[in-house]
Amino acid sequence: MKRKPLLLFLLVIIVSFLVYGFWPMSSRNLEITFDKEKIQAKKDYLNSVVSDTSRKPNIIIIMADDLGKTDISLYGSPPIQTPNIDAIGLKGMTFTEGYITSPICAPSRAGMLTGRYQQRFGFEYQPHDRYPKNRIEMFVYKHFIATGDWLVADQVEFPRFEDVVKNGMPPSEIMLSEILQKAGYRTGIAGKWHLGSGEHTIPINRGFDYQYGFYEAYSLYMADTNDKNIINQRHKDFSDPFIWGKGRTGNCAIRRNDEVIDEKFYLTDRIAEEANQFIDKNKEVPFFLYVPFLAPHTPFQATKAYYDKLGHIEDRNKRVYNAMIWQLDDAVGSIINHLEEIGLMENTIIFFLSDNGGATYTGATDNAPLKGGKFTNFEGGLNVPFMIRWDGRVAEGSRYDKSVIALDVFSTALELAGISYTTDRKLDGASLLPVLIDSVKEPIHSILCWRSGYNRAIRSGDWKLITDGLSGNHALYNVKEDKEERNNLYDSKPEIVNQLQSEHAQWESEMVSPAWPRVMDYRWWDGDKPYYFPL
Repeated sequence: MKRKPLLLFLLVIIVSFLVYGFWPMSSRNLEITFDKEKIQAKKDYLNSVVSDTSRKPNIIIIMADDLGKTDISLYGSPPIQTPNIDAIGLKGMTFTEGYITSPICAPSRAGMLTGRYQQRFGFEYQPHDRYPKNRIEMFVYKHFIATGDWLVADQVEFPRFEDVVKNGMPPSEIMLSEILQKAGYRTGIAGKWHLGSGEHTIPINRGFDYQYGFYEAYSLYMADTNDKNIINQRHKDFSDPFIWGKGRTGNCAIRRNDEVIDEKFYLTDRIAEEANQFIDKNKEVPFFLYVPFLAPHTPFQATKAYYDKLGHIEDRNKRVYNAMIWQLDDAVGSIINHLEEIGLMENTIIFFLSDNGGATYTGATDNAPLKGGKFTNFEGGLNVPFMIRWDGRVAEGSRYDKSVIALDVFSTALELAGISYTTDRKLDGASLLPVLIDSVKEPIHSILCWRSGYNRAIRSGDWKLITDGLSGNHALYNVKEDKEERNNLYDSKPEIVNQLQSEHAQWESEMVSPAWPRVMDYRWWDGDKPYYFPL
């Protein structure tokens, strides 16, 4: 008889544990709502933009993915040459201090395409289409699946499904494509989107007349992984198995105007071909073309033709990586050559940049001599290749050595098109036309700021402060004298630290909280000091 109370007690404990463990972690506290007043103000502004089909400059933005600054020969000494990418800077202007607004892809793209710090509208973390469902699942991921420096974040609640689908570019924000479309430009995108997959976020509903590519952060370069003409290189890090496992399904599927298509050819080449076809169809009218390549983001897949040319690179991983960059360079070259062939170079401005620094966790690049890389606010993560070419208008071989940021692409494009921005919200970018055309050498920006949750950074003049609230580590550098960020002056320059903290706090007072939570924290080691970055 004494066993029954004990068994009943154990049963209650087990049931309670299971209820606690499997109880959904979704919460109404993370509900995403859209600002109706700003949506209306956006509509009013766009309706005021005058459509003008007179011949204005064509605008092309070419964006590489995870391409480190020193992965191309214009800025570094990699094991390959990148003459086509280099030519954009050599025949135009090269920016030595070009920055992105986040060392991770989606937030940095959100900033560039709106001209506003993405923290102004909650796009602080990567958009996610999947969160842990319950504590049991989270426990399994945290202790049995996540490995190495990929750590499951300590979160107590996650968004509901109806809020997850709202992750991405909010409808209240005004995108460059939406403005230029209203102004009479034909607009197209060929490549990676990664700004959300909900109905309100996909390209054809955000100002693009034509779309080819995929919605996720990644896809396969070649769907047939058994193709003998493809060299596949897998990695041991946490993210790689998910990428290969996802393949071309869901948001990784290749789409044309939101319709899934069966793409059988190598993606880097196809993106360039789609870009050239768009140019051909719209060469008689002003056009805006956004070409966000996937290369050299994982998964590492190189064509055998390029891989075989790099026999001097013994490390297979690095050989595949550089083969992908070589093919990217040729793809960029095909777009430029096509513009030259049809006589559009003098009426087309080309921006080239990367969405963040090289991904050091792949083991294929280290961004040297810059410190860190993707997922860090060190120079290797934020300081990216940045160049602009406009034949006949921008002097060949010109350079600008002051800080610029991807936000400036938006403002420059608007001035080129002769369009004024709305007065109901702040624009953070600055037009680069005075630098490009008038050879102005004064600084465009005195202060640049970054924030990803607990991880913050600011560059003010020559000084740069990094603060990691999770680890408690701090770093202060004079990046003019110490571009490699080797000499941490945090303890010896308290007055500079206080000044930068005050300036960052002022900037941060204008920002809003993240619209959705992080899922993971990536740990990067600076010697024996860890720095974390939220994803």
